[in-house]
Amino acid sequence: MKLYNTLSRKKENFKPLKEKEVSIYYCGMTLQESPHIGHIRAALTSDILHRFLKYLGYNVKLIVNFTDIDDKVIVKAEEEGKDYREIAAYFEDEYRGVTSRLNILPPCFYPRATQHIEEIINLVKRLEDKGYAYEKDGDVFFSVRKFKDYGKLSGKKVEDLRSGARIEVNESKKDPLDFVLWKKAKSSEPSWLSPWGKGRPGWHIECSAMANYYLGETIDIHGGGSDLIFPHHENEIAQSETATGKEFANFWVHNEMLNIKGEKMSKSLLNFIPIKDLLEEFDPNVVRLYLLQAHYRSPIDYNTDMLNQAVSGWEKIINFLNISKGQKGELFSEIIEGFENKMNDDLGTPGAIALAFDMVNRGLKADEKDIGSYRETLVFLLNTLGFSFGEEEKELGSAVEEIVKLRNDLRDEGNYNMADRIRDVLKKGGILIQDGPEGSIWRPE
Repeated sequence: MKLYNTLSRKKENFKPLKEKEVSIYYCGMTLQESPHIGHIRAALTSDILHRFLKYLGYNVKLIVNFTDIDDKVIVKAEEEGKDYREIAAYFEDEYRGVTSRLNILPPCFYPRATQHIEEIINLVKRLEDKGYAYEKDGDVFFSVRKFKDYGKLSGKKVEDLRSGARIEVNESKKDPLDFVLWKKAKSSEPSWLSPWGKGRPGWHIECSAMANYYLGETIDIHGGGSDLIFPHHENEIAQSETATGKEFANFWVHNEMLNIKGEKMSKSLLNFIPIKDLLEEFDPNVVRLYLLQAHYRSPIDYNTDMLNQAVSGWEKIINFLNISKGQKGELFSEIIEGFENKMNDDLGTPGAIALAFDMVNRGLKADEKDIGSYRETLVFLLNTLGFSFGEEEKELGSAVEEIVKLRNDLRDEGNYNMADRIRDVLKKGGILIQDGPEGSIWRPE
């Protein structure tokens, strides 16, 4: 299996630290808004990585965090007149609900930053003791220039960076490039006791502390959206590797953004589409198909025409599954091998999806003796890619069975004209009725 490693900027053969176990930390969402389809693209990328590694026989330990204390969460709580914990709990529940509907495998843990204040404080203290962190008026900062490898993930050079833009400006810093590890509490904000007084964690430190706590000082894979490469993941590397003296993550996997009219989907730009609203209009499998037809490292521009194409594609899949209902056969080994080759090449889901549609197209034209093999192979591919089609297949298949039963009753009554009309309508939908002495059966035309 090859994965593109952002750190080396090339595909590398994946080899985990332990023979049959893979540790993954994937950055989750900040709990101040409804999850949108951009969040779901990141979640789906981690899901496909999770599923395929399990398919390859690995025991996967996946951690996906929630940021439940942050400037944005506090602002949202103030706007709503609620406790920050109520805001965080509401959006966490919403996230869990929509990811469940999308059949995204849950991680081993969904830790929250506020559950690990002790570990965060201890990590900040280690950095301070090593001389890489300093306190000023209750705030604690990391000295960026002291970490010689700063910029190795993003490719940015320290001498080219300036305060502003993605660099937080704070007059207490010794250097504009330094980032906050611990924030002094304002009177109206939630806070925890620390060696530097009452305060709360900075954004970057929480992920290092939780990754270390659950997965160890060096992990196999760290992932997230490409917008997190700088400064978030760059800062995670700096603080983690300074504290431990070890490589923080062997592989860095980043999915590209889902854009609207060329701009990243985000609440601040007022262009985000809550996934709960999208799922009111589109089947979860359609959303999964829409996203997996693009490679995770390719940007997607949100497009309702493409979503509607995914609707048609999914209907075609379900149609074949139903007209081939009950058919059995052997898996096509060469197709499975091709699927593995596509997925082993940096999670090549577009090629894997193309193989699934190839099974549908060939199955619709196949002889009856081969239909079961096309069906079984298709189901195998869909299951591995995380599609959930059991209930739909059952409902639509039952509907076809009822129509065929009705037609048999009409024939028994001598109403052959109506029975022929039903046969002709079904034929237009790709279903061939075959009449026999013991009734009628249906199969793909």
